[in-house]
Amino acid sequence: MFGVDVGGTFTDVVAVRDGAISVTKVPSSRTNPSAPVVEGARRLNVAGSSTFNHASTMGLNAVIERRLPKVAYLTTEGFRDVLDRGTVHRPLDAQTDPAWRRSFGDASRPLIPRYLRRGVKERIKADGSVLIPLDEEHARSQLAVLKKCNVEGIAICTINGYVNPSHEIRLRELVRQAFGEGFPVSISSETSPLAKEYARASTTVIDVIMKLLFTEYSTRLNRDLRDLGFDGELNFADCAATLLPWEEALNKPFRIVFAGPAAGTISSARLGEALGERNLLCADVGGTSTDVSLIVDGKPFIQNTFELEHDMVINALSTEVSSVGAGGGSLVSVSPAGGIQVGPGSAGAEPGPACYGRGGTVPAVTDACLLMGILDGESFAGGEMKLDKVAAQQAFAALDTPVAFEERIRSAYRLAVAHMAEEILNVAVRHGVDIRDFSLMSYGAAGPMLLPAVLDLLPLKNAVIPPYPGLFSALGLLSTDQVFYDSRSAYVVLSSDSAEQIAGVFGEMEQALRDRVGAVAEGLPVRRSFDGRLLGQSWETPFIRIPDGDITAGTIGEMVGAFHDVYEERNGNRFDQIPVEGVTYRVELVVPADKVEYIPADAAAPFAAEPERVFTLDYVADGPVQAREYLREKLSVGATVQGPAVIREDLSTTYILPGQQARIGLCSEIVIERMGQE
Repeated sequence: MFGVDVGGTFTDVVAVRDGAISVTKVPSSRTNPSAPVVEGARRLNVAGSSTFNHASTMGLNAVIERRLPKVAYLTTEGFRDVLDRGTVHRPLDAQTDPAWRRSFGDASRPLIPRYLRRGVKERIKADGSVLIPLDEEHARSQLAVLKKCNVEGIAICTINGYVNPSHEIRLRELVRQAFGEGFPVSISSETSPLAKEYARASTTVIDVIMKLLFTEYSTRLNRDLRDLGFDGELNFADCAATLLPWEEALNKPFRIVFAGPAAGTISSARLGEALGERNLLCADVGGTSTDVSLIVDGKPFIQNTFELEHDMVINALSTEVSSVGAGGGSLVSVSPAGGIQVGPGSAGAEPGPACYGRGGTVPAVTDACLLMGILDGESFAGGEMKLDKVAAQQAFAALDTPVAFEERIRSAYRLAVAHMAEEILNVAVRHGVDIRDFSLMSYGAAGPMLLPAVLDLLPLKNAVIPPYPGLFSALGLLSTDQVFYDSRSAYVVLSSDSAEQIAGVFGEMEQALRDRVGAVAEGLPVRRSFDGRLLGQSWETPFIRIPDGDITAGTIGEMVGAFHDVYEERNGNRFDQIPVEGVTYRVELVVPADKVEYIPADAAAPFAAEPERVFTLDYVADGPVQAREYLREKLSVGATVQGPAVIREDLSTTYILPGQQARIGLCSEIVIERMGQE
């Protein structure tokens, strides 16, 4: 089995054969993004493997950086500015800022500029009846304008198109008459047939953009893997880190806009289960950001929508992940007041931190860690890359600030850690959990060298460094199943009279789902849920489970009861006297897949590990600090390490601070605690 996580800085590749794990890391490429994936597969010999599970931030990075194909948007006349207005929600810190603008608004960096958003004369009412028939001549004239503009794809989203898709389907036919049969086009009634106009429109736009980004990429990747002898199944991970066959994923590629952070959460849950740790705060520290998620009682939080940027809403199931712009590649700069600041800008992979020697001149957190002695410039990335200490020194020296050189480095490290600690605390507070009951699962290439310092700032239970922390998200792709799902919206008050209508909605979706999946779905149950609300509310309570079996009047009563139970659990109030309205109905079919196994070793009595050498850490305190160095592959179960110390492995470095103690656990994890902590 192969798992590949394509990040903005590195592409992580993991292979599991007969229980043995092999790993490699390849610098990512913007110009040829599939090349590092194929190179990693070649290094670890993909020939004969049964599965190849792939996650990528390529789509997410393209949206954030606006490296996008030229696409157009067709909608009902008078509604082309829906994409500019969004939901009209402002972030908290912009409530009183008259200059604030949405990052994707027309005054900023729109996904589709206004001249490529065209209205068509037509209108469907909320009940599905036609108020204004589709004016095909007007539609053709708008398409003629778009053809002159050389657009590469078109998103179609009409008012109430999710209730009656006839106009959207006909518009797609007209698009293909004008542009050709193979022209990329997405219609909202198939992409995201859900209520709420803006979210449906935004999702459809992202879908057609992802079609243009991923279709050629996926086809080339599949071909190149076959050329290497791979004859198994190529799967893409979605935003909840569940898997889809690659051709199935391309039917609705908005669901694969990003998956790496979610894969890390799944990997954490899997390891936590083996360790008996069911409450985890998960932190994935990469080159650009730290992604934080929460696992309570062994389960991550799943949401039915998410945002790529503030108010850029996507209708897809996703693991709830919160990000902060602090990572190993975060740039160190000078504030207007002359102080040191870290992030949110990142050096990325090209040119990278100054110490990479690829032309970078602005210092990054990685440069600070090298100068402190936490990183070894000779053994970085398994010895494949030598780090330039002189270049790191010159980058920090060049900062235009009165802050002393030593304090610049010390502040860079401490500020990066503080940003991460703040986001971890924010996630815990938002969900109302006691942080003292949670372990901090620390992974990502930079996680083990930065996150143990969070223990000095937050009263966490401990920090856990998993095996292969730099590739832990890629391992998560080998810890999940194939999941096929579909959803539809219909505003229906739940009563005995509505049983037949709701049964029809679910029956139609379930049959279509089984037809889509094919023979492999035989004998597998379909899980059903709905998003509901109290009649009159404007927001829904999602993921209310529906009992198995036929939907009858009795089932409707159980659905209403389940809604009130979940509503009370989440909000602290219960309103049995208010009718419940169903809004979105969801079916899900899980096809089990082989998974990586964490097999605990036999327990061993604690013993002090023998260091490889003693070396000097600089800028940790007022003067040099003597620390011990260990190699992770030589540390067995029960070994203990007192800080200050560094544990090195090929693709990551763990820094244990003064006053901390580490021990090697039963699954080869490193558990770090404050000494004297009960």
